[in-house]
Amino acid sequence: MYSRRQWLGFAALSALKAQDETPVFSTDVKVVSVLTTVLDKQNHLIRDLKREDFQILENGRPQSIKYFSRDSDLPLTLGLMVDTSMSQEHVISAERVASFHFLDRVLREKLDQAFVMQFDMAVRVPQPLTHSREELRQALVFVDTPTRAQLRNQTGGGTLLYDAVVQASKDIMLPLQGRKALIILSDGGENGSDATLSDAIDAAHRADTLVYSILFGGSEGRGILERISRETGGGFFTVSKKQSIDQVFDAIQDELRSQYDLGYVSDVPVRISEFRRIQVAVNHPGLKVQARDRYWAKR
Repeated sequence: MYSRRQWLGFAALSALKAQDETPVFSTDVKVVSVLTTVLDKQNHLIRDLKREDFQILENGRPQSIKYFSRDSDLPLTLGLMVDTSMSQEHVISAERVASFHFLDRVLREKLDQAFVMQFDMAVRVPQPLTHSREELRQALVFVDTPTRAQLRNQTGGGTLLYDAVVQASKDIMLPLQGRKALIILSDGGENGSDATLSDAIDAAHRADTLVYSILFGGSEGRGILERISRETGGGFFTVSKKQSIDQVFDAIQDELRSQYDLGYVSDVPVRISEFRRIQVAVNHPGLKVQARDRYWAKR
């Protein structure tokens, strides 16, 4: 949720279509931004919808879409979150290579930025936020599963997935503006986090951050990753013989470049800080909408 000053700064970067009217808001108005992806039954991206094709409900009440863009040029911040627990030992090399190829293609010089986080029995950030592809590449080289010495000295949990999402959301994403997304590469295993699954999802919502999940190895944690992605508006993908990790990253890249940016001003002023439910729908049967299901209305 952005203030007028922040929103105007972003609007200057957005390529609005000729038919779209630029909204005018008073200085104390807060705009709720909802990044939305639309797919057909075959999971093909739908890129040609118009403002009037969408409907937004907040806590069940229809809202007027004041801002609409098919081409979101807002700055993009990505968090690449790699599960380095021992269950990922046999796939970590492929993850590293594919991760860098993805970042190399999707990041725009000086405009976008990314960080690398790894999580196993601890949560570490080998590369803080940077615009540099080379710094990201060098950091990924050293992202690996724990050594034997680290395993011998292990205390506490073994795969701190929830804690990692909370830390990335609160400590890195929350202060930032623009488009924000976490990309989790994991088998979905969770063992030892202080945070719960609900804590992780709420933290991502408060930071206005989408979470994309890539199930890589194993299937026990599928439900965890699916829920995180579904509720935050990101996508869930599975690496398999039919779909390689490179193909998954290509699909995520396409989604990030094909989002609709919908903005509205709530019809109910914010008197207390609270979560408010969001429902986004399209006026075309057979299409699937991918968008976050709530936002943090901060007083």
